[in-house]
Amino acid sequence: MRDSQTQIKGMFIGGNWVSSNTTFDDINPSTGAVWAQIPDGGRAEARDAINAAQAAFPAWAGLHFQDRARILLRAADVWEARKADFVAAAQAEGGGWFGKGMFEAGYVPEVFRAAAAMCYNAVGEMLPSQHGKVSMVERTPMGVISVISPWNMPGILTSRGFAFPLAAGNTIVLKPSEDTPYAGGLFFAEIMQEAGIPKGVFNVVTCSRERVGEMGDELVENPLVKGISFTGSTPVGRQIAAKAGAHLKKACVELGGKDSLIVLEDADMDRATSAASFGSFMHQGQICMSVEKVLVHESIYADFLRQFVARAAKLKTGDTADKANVIGPLINDRQVERVKFQIEDALAKGAKAVLGGRVWDRFVEPTILTNVTPDMAVWQDETFGPVAVVVPFSTDAEAIALNNDTEYGLSSGIITADENRALDMSRKLETGMCHVNCSSVNDEPHVPFGGSKASGVGKHGGKWSMETFTETRWITLDRGGRPFPPVF
Repeated sequence: MRDSQTQIKGMFIGGNWVSSNTTFDDINPSTGAVWAQIPDGGRAEARDAINAAQAAFPAWAGLHFQDRARILLRAADVWEARKADFVAAAQAEGGGWFGKGMFEAGYVPEVFRAAAAMCYNAVGEMLPSQHGKVSMVERTPMGVISVISPWNMPGILTSRGFAFPLAAGNTIVLKPSEDTPYAGGLFFAEIMQEAGIPKGVFNVVTCSRERVGEMGDELVENPLVKGISFTGSTPVGRQIAAKAGAHLKKACVELGGKDSLIVLEDADMDRATSAASFGSFMHQGQICMSVEKVLVHESIYADFLRQFVARAAKLKTGDTADKANVIGPLINDRQVERVKFQIEDALAKGAKAVLGGRVWDRFVEPTILTNVTPDMAVWQDETFGPVAVVVPFSTDAEAIALNNDTEYGLSSGIITADENRALDMSRKLETGMCHVNCSSVNDEPHVPFGGSKASGVGKHGGKWSMETFTETRWITLDRGGRPFPPVF
């Protein structure tokens, strides 16, 4: 069955649209229908794209910075003109709610503009010299950067992965997820081509799940690739970081999370329950920063739970072609099985579902669990689905310990009227980010986005991306004729 006539031009290599001998089905997760036929590339196509990027690198790196900025600014304008096309793809291909698609569509142009702004920033500094030299530190582009992007936020996480390295003067080979190859990849090729990107500077290759290993290895191990930008699961991120390390390559890997929202006894209840509902159930909980643990002070636990359940019960689940359905499908059957297992494991070990728990097709209704204990998979493992556990605590120290009781350390949130108390707690949370009086789900294009522990290495966004995807070089000019030892 086919539910769209989406026209796929091919992979984008060296400024040309390239077909492949075989294709794979791009499935609408709401209906199970084929949304598009996508080129199924492999090692050869990845190598061709890398070679094209390498050939384009000297001219792109040598371009005046303002000319790179202008192309990125044009990309922002082109994207805005085609915003509706992205939203339609994000709904049908990614199973996202209309509002989520609109949020991404509005965010991506700001990524391009933030990256363009970085072109005007300082790229080095002057150092004092013990010998009267002119001593300079410069940041210079590295070369070809491989960008491997995920399916859950195909607009935001793809653009953030490549826009800043591109602004720095690197060239790009992008491989989007096989679950969102258009919204997270080929659509960007259309945008960048229309924006006037020189041939070979930006390339997109696609492959089926069966060929991910083959293409991924080439994107990491090819000697022309100087850095890797990866956003995805922790198990895959570990493999990529290990392979990159073996080749002494830079890798920025943004991985999974098991994030907490801590609700203190003086919290505004409406703010707390809305932060919990948004953080837990936005895009079916398929966000690395999603709230998976809601830690609530015991004195307000019962009241909070009652209001949280009432708020979440209003969310409608179903095909996101209907804008009223805020909770769409999980992206694929593997994710459904993962979430179903965690719910069933928890209930079998004594947890209680105070809301939801029902699973059908690829849909999981918003689920809130209580009586959760550390021996349950839902406590230890990333869920990546619309499931929240609500746990009481008695002291700030206990809340901090409950938050830190995981290998992950991405984001967190604290709801309280006492900012000083929250700041003190935030410094003890083992997370790369913390948001006071807001959800753990927070992002802006120019901030240092990333986690600690098993949630990743390196930071995406703003000057932190520029630091990750440039080389630091020390250059001196000897104007005083520093003498060498006479023996020489």
